[in-house]
Amino acid sequence: MPKHLRNAYAFKNNSLSLRQYLLLFSIYFSFPGLLSAQEPTRKEIDIAQFIQSLFPVPAEDSEDSDLYESLVQLYASPLDLNTATPDELSATLILSETQLRSFFDYREKLGPLLSLYELQAVPGFDLATIQKLLPFVIVKPKPISFRESIKNPSQHFLMLRSGKLLEKQKGFIIPDSGSNATTRYQGRAGNGYLRYRNARTGSYSFGFTLEKDAGEKLWNWEAGKQIFGIDFSSFHAQLMNRGKLKNLIIGDYQVQAGQGMIFGAGFSLGKGSEVIRTVYRSTLGIRPYTSVVETNFLRGIAATYAIHSHIDLTAFYSGSRRDASQEQVLDEAITTSLPISGYHRTPSEREKHNILAERNVGLHILYKLSSQKGQLGFTFLHTAYHSTIRKRDVPYNRFEFSGKQNFVAGAHGDYRWQNFHFFGEGAVSKSGGTGLLAGAIAGLGKKWDLSLLARHYSRSFHTFYGNSLSESTRPINEAGAYAGLRYMPNRRWQLSAYSDRFRFPWLKYQIDAASKGFDYYFHTLYKPNKRFNAYMLYHEKHKQHNQPGDLPSLPLSTTVRRTAMINVEYEVPLRFSVRTRFQYGNFAYRDISKSNGLTVFQDVTWHFAKIEFSGRLAFFKTDDYDSRQYAYEKDMLYAFSVPAYYDTGTRHYLMARYNLTKDLKIWLRWSQTRYAKLDKISSGLNEIEGNKRSEIKAQVMYQF
Repeated sequence: MPKHLRNAYAFKNNSLSLRQYLLLFSIYFSFPGLLSAQEPTRKEIDIAQFIQSLFPVPAEDSEDSDLYESLVQLYASPLDLNTATPDELSATLILSETQLRSFFDYREKLGPLLSLYELQAVPGFDLATIQKLLPFVIVKPKPISFRESIKNPSQHFLMLRSGKLLEKQKGFIIPDSGSNATTRYQGRAGNGYLRYRNARTGSYSFGFTLEKDAGEKLWNWEAGKQIFGIDFSSFHAQLMNRGKLKNLIIGDYQVQAGQGMIFGAGFSLGKGSEVIRTVYRSTLGIRPYTSVVETNFLRGIAATYAIHSHIDLTAFYSGSRRDASQEQVLDEAITTSLPISGYHRTPSEREKHNILAERNVGLHILYKLSSQKGQLGFTFLHTAYHSTIRKRDVPYNRFEFSGKQNFVAGAHGDYRWQNFHFFGEGAVSKSGGTGLLAGAIAGLGKKWDLSLLARHYSRSFHTFYGNSLSESTRPINEAGAYAGLRYMPNRRWQLSAYSDRFRFPWLKYQIDAASKGFDYYFHTLYKPNKRFNAYMLYHEKHKQHNQPGDLPSLPLSTTVRRTAMINVEYEVPLRFSVRTRFQYGNFAYRDISKSNGLTVFQDVTWHFAKIEFSGRLAFFKTDDYDSRQYAYEKDMLYAFSVPAYYDTGTRHYLMARYNLTKDLKIWLRWSQTRYAKLDKISSGLNEIEGNKRSEIKAQVMYQF
């Protein structure tokens, strides 16, 4: 038996049982080639495909780009299994509650792991689970000094990406002399993206990101508005694990604490095929912000300090700028809305760019129970604006935030007992509005997992950085109950389902009365081996809405959206993979109208020694935009693509990734959508004359 395994098991703890010895020897004789290596090679994964397995049907308003960015960062800076907390491992979305408990029992009894291969000795860990987990974890060798870590970064790269539409949009065409609309985009048609990162897992991180969208000016310096040349810029410098100073970030960052009711950033899940872990948010603390989404982040300084072995204190200050629509009322500028598109292409869009100053001061106190059994936390956030916020005076806005300052405070906690995990959070805002959430995850033996969650967000509950589980995009004006169930009769089959019922006590946009709804979801996965998998799903959602068209808005009508999908995949690792999908959906106002949509596509990926080719051919047919279909596409590293398919037509893309040298990688991607019945695509300044829309992109990445 190899020396490192003898050290890992036989000599590090004298309390090994006969069963454990037999298990270790079975591992050795079953996988002798693997165990002779020091560590398994980290496998490169497609993050978009990983997310697609969790959420096969993306929602139009989903925050998958945030989840994508978080998983990319976790892959780039993997967790050390010897120091990782239950919340950190839970955030990988891979391990069940039973497996989490098993791992931490194993680590507590036998001490630190000496090799990733030791995961094979953890009860309840099968090879399929370990293979999924390996890209996100490491077993770190002995600690090194800060100076040595700077000399040996785990991530050090510079990336440049650019792209443009091949057809001209109306916003880039000089208007005719007789045209009534003379507004045009003020920048060039290409978009650009630059990213630099230098980091060592668990030690430090430094990086910046620059980005401009098509139509935005290439250079515009207004330091007072935090516009530093290019349209969007982001920077961070992070220091970790320096004695009692656990984390320090200067620049852009996010905070994830409790169930996301006050601080909810990063790993924010919606409802999907992962029906169990969906209900729980991990407390990850402060994390650098590296995305190009121009909202939902803080800018300033944040620090986490261990004031006791079981108590962490996080404090932060942020002074950022927000896009805003404002109206002059007497001598005061009143903010009526906070746009989140991130586009600043026309004079009217540029007038709104970063004109609202926002100040945030926050505190998070976290008490950790012994033996990784749970934690208790308290959160406080004060937000101030230099302009009064007052949304339009319409009935559905009656309980929205109004004023210059908001304060929200809350408490959260979770506790693990055997295979049960209980958690909850409560908060109250300055208005007196409250938010309450309570849930549980249970491992019911080896085959069954159950999740339950109840939530209540009052109509006057105001939380600007909250992102807890809800049917709406924000936790406000909602009450609901969720239940998820997963059954795995054997390693080949997995059956999942959830049901969620919700109601909205007050009016909403285009819903002129209190309303309610429900949705349910069924997912069946068949995976007989590592190469082949197939799944089927069905999702149905009922929601009340104003009646369509010229009909009276009341009484409310019930809308029904259905989605059915069959997906088949086959992969020969490091050679090729194919995916075929049939996706059907419809949208209907009950007893009034119905719209149907269908999408069929074929994906192929081929791997060669230095180059990889990927492509898709898709056909779609929908009655109208109501029955549009969404599907993830494979894209370049740090890029995320979820186009909407509507009307009748085809969509295809080709992408190549070439490893020019060990340190230099190049991506090229071309995509095109052709419509059979349209002679104009989109509207306004995005309008394209003709029936096709084509895009070309290139990306270069140099790893130092």
